Amino acid sequence: MTYLRKPEWLKTQLKSDLKFEMVNRIVKEHNLHTICSSGRCPNMCECWNKGTATFMILGDICTRRCRFCNTATGRPLPPDPAEPAHLAESVRLMQLRHAVITAVTRDDLPDQGAAHWAATIRTVKAANPHTTLEVLIPDFDARPELLDLVIAERPEIISHNLETVRRLTPQVRTKARYDTSLDVLRYLSAHGVTTKTGIMLGLGETEDEVLALMDDALAAGCSILTIGQYMQPSRRNIPVAAYIHPDQFAEYKRIGLAKGFRIVESAPLVRSSYCAERHITPLSVS
Repeated sequence: MTYLRKPEWLKTQLKSDLKFEMVNRIVKEHNLHTICSSGRCPNMCECWNKGTATFMILGDICTRRCRFCNTATGRPLPPDPAEPAHLAESVRLMQLRHAVITAVTRDDLPDQGAAHWAATIRTVKAANPHTTLEVLIPDFDARPELLDLVIAERPEIISHNLETVRRLTPQVRTKARYDTSLDVLRYLSAHGVTTKTGIMLGLGETEDEVLALMDDALAAGCSILTIGQYMQPSRRNIPVAAYIHPDQFAEYKRIGLAKGFRIVESAPLVRSSYCAERHITPLSVS
């Protein structure tokens, strides 16, 4: 198999300031787990400098095996009842203005971890009343009673990623279904939630398919869209079909805003939680 050479625009240099150094020191001293560092996110310095970090709950073993993701798959351990308090303390120690919480998918649990999600959001908010929260949730099979548990805790933004266009979803994701994800976004939006979704480019999608996805997400009530370049995390994962030029990302941003999204983050290095803190202000005052 031929692997594509990474273009120059995907090569980054780490830049840090005093806020980054403080967050980095606390993470190391307290053995904290952030997706930013474990996922080697190219935007880690930028986000930490701004007082934003992303955490993963419910362990590090997923019950699904999506081809784009490098998270371990298998039989997870039971949820840690002390995790909500530990995460709340982590957010406090890091003096975060904004935190993003995500998780592995837990199909092994009767409630797929929804009650643990709710307890985590509640505990973090109680200990950090001035920290805003975004939660990036799995699909919960679009079960209303599980989504309601998360909605009830009132995080500022609830995000659920479509990941890729309709045609490629069966090739890229496993149990997840394109229409199920749309059902999740539609249900959240119908309950007054600010909803967000993210996709990856470079998996073989066409421009028409990306524009159709935008229309689908908007019809489901989604108001924030992130678009980034898919980067193959290991040789075991699905290969990159194409590296999309930054000009094309800029064009998708223009089109997305023209179509009606309130915020579009679109660039090769954009990830789901990229500049998440700036998604709060425009929404809270509108």
